[in-house]
Formats: sequence, C-alpha cells, structure tokens
Amino acid sequence: MTKDAAFKRRVRARMAKTGERYAVARSQLDATTNAPQGSVDTEGLHVTNGDATVEVLRRAGLTEPILPWRDVLHDGPVPGGLSSGELRAVRARFIAGSGWADLSAVVRDFEARDRMLEEYARGPIVLWFEADLYDQLQIIQVLDQLRRLEVDPDRISFVSAGEFPGIAHFRGLGELQPDDLIRLREDETPLTPEALDLASAAWTAFTAPDPSGLEAIARTSSAVLRHLGEAFGRLMREYPAQSDGLSLTQRRILLAVEGGATTAVEVFREVQRRERRPYLGDTSCFDVIAELARGPHPLLTVDDAGGEFARRAVHLTAAGQDVLAGAADHVQSNGIDRWIGGVHLTGPKARWRYDDRRETLVNL
Repeated sequence: MTKDAAFKRRVRARMAKTGERYAVARSQLDATTNAPQGSVDTEGLHVTNGDATVEVLRRAGLTEPILPWRDVLHDGPVPGGLSSGELRAVRARFIAGSGWADLSAVVRDFEARDRMLEEYARGPIVLWFEADLYDQLQIIQVLDQLRRLEVDPDRISFVSAGEFPGIAHFRGLGELQPDDLIRLREDETPLTPEALDLASAAWTAFTAPDPSGLEAIARTSSAVLRHLGEAFGRLMREYPAQSDGLSLTQRRILLAVEGGATTAVEVFREVQRRERRPYLGDTSCFDVIAELARGPHPLLTVDDAGGEFARRAVHLTAAGQDVLAGAADHVQSNGIDRWIGGVHLTGPKARWRYDDRRETLVNL
C-alpha cells in the first residue's frame, strides 16, 4: 500500500466530515501536509508499541522517524489529574523501582518520546498497534496527548491488527515479515473525531481513582478503535474476583502450576497460551509469581536455587489449593497493595472486586 492510497483515505474521511468535494478536500489536506514544518519530514511520524516492531518497520522501508512507545501501563500507578511531567516522573519511579531500568535513563526516554510526539504533531501520524491490553492502553495515552496538542484527527490514521492470516495465535506486529506488515497498511483507518473523544474518555476512566467508568468503555463499539472495548473487559478482570480474591492472571498462574508447569518460564508460557490476546511480558508474569509466593499465607513456593528466575521451580502450596477451590480468599489472607491505572487497591479487603457472574466491578 503506497502513501498515496493512505492519503486518499484521509481525503475521504475529510469529505465525510465536511461535505466537501474530493478536489476541495484534497487541496485542503495538501495545504496542511505541505505546510512549512522546519525539520519535520512531511512523510510524518510512525508510532508503535516497542522496539521489535520498529525493526520490522525499518526493514519494510518506512521513512523515519519511527517512535516506539515504551511503557507497561497495565503495571503500576497511572494516576490522572497530573501534568505530563508529573506522570512521567511517577511512571519512571515505578519502572526503576521494579528493577527494569535505570531511573535517569527512563526519564530521558519519556522526555524524548513526548518531545518527538509534540514536534511531529503538525504532520501525518500513523499508529501501528495491536489488539491486546498492552497496546490498547498505549493507544489511548498517545491519542489523549495528541488531543491535548489539538491535533486534527484528519492527520492521524491507524494500522491495527488483532489477527493475521496463517498465524493461529497472533502475538504481535514484531513477529511479521516486512512484506506482511506492509500488507496490513491496506486496511489503514483514518481517525475520526468520535474515536478521538472515545480514546480520551477511556484514558480518563483508566486513570481515575474510581474504576466505575471502566465498564462503559468495555461495552463500547467503535469502527476505528475496534479492540478497545475487549481490552477494557480484560482490564477489569485484573481486579480481585469476588469469589476468591484472585485476578485472572493470578488464577491462570495457579492453574498452570496445578496443571503441571514446574518452572516460572513454563508457567509464563501456559499463561500466554490461555490468553486470547497475549499481552503480559515474562518479567511482569515473574513479578506476579513472586508476589504469590509472599505474604502470611503464600499461594506458591519458588525455589531459591540462584540463577535466573525463569528456571526456578514453582510449587502450589496448601493455601494456594484452598484459594483455587474457593475455600479461602487471597486478599483476605494476604492483603493487597496494587495499582491498576489510577486505582490503588490496599488493605485486607480490596474495596473493588470483579463479579464473574455479572462481568462487572462491584464496590464492596
């Protein structure tokens, strides 16, 4: 798919919004695309979910700049009501505190990322993302920032993939060949004002200190943000369940061990296999395994034999068996101290729980 075809889609999107004839809409977009932008390449900016996809995009011949959006937003605090700088600081402290990267390096990366997005806000922007929770949270953060920069939706388009022909368990754009990635651009979708509003509303709901707005987003249907509702439905299941105090990820980890997984890496692979849209990295999964092995009544034991965590043996405890059987509640037994977006769950009860039967969050 050439950039001309993508441009034609933006023309048609403008025609639908303004009622202009094709020639008029094209001339208007030509004027904005070719406006003086200093050093900014008029081919625009490509934004994607991480470094693996960046390499494939480069091999596919896409023009730089390509911006990887590096943040695991489903882990740690993402509180609303902060300035961009304040939120960068919160996220950088969490990532550094988790031992994933050096604090100063993370701060520099976030600052450079946001600066590049602002610098290229006047030109075309193509977002290359997937359907899973990891990517969908990044999408709404990017779009919320572009909305606050007052970027015209006509300048933004999506290449979004939830599946790919011939791949039974599609995990992401980074596993595709360059030609396959370019084929996806045939379905490039222009952003609409309604989709931009939805993304901003979703970001507000995600970062709010009260999660009651998540369900409305989970039930949305958008022709542009096709996977957002499903992702928010998955996000809600990371809250402790009413039945046993386990998040869906925690339950899948315990079930993997119960089912015969003997090491942390085997557990991770089984958790990945059970996800319809795998989103959890191995480091995040290992952190959850370690958390389940702590507390007054640990649900797992992890052998401390040295070496990398991935190879350590994992066993289900009697307390873990009780929780899986519904005879005990993990949060009541071990407490909780966890952020999900803007919500901080603490204490021996957890105010918010997920009701599996009604597929909704309840306030206890």
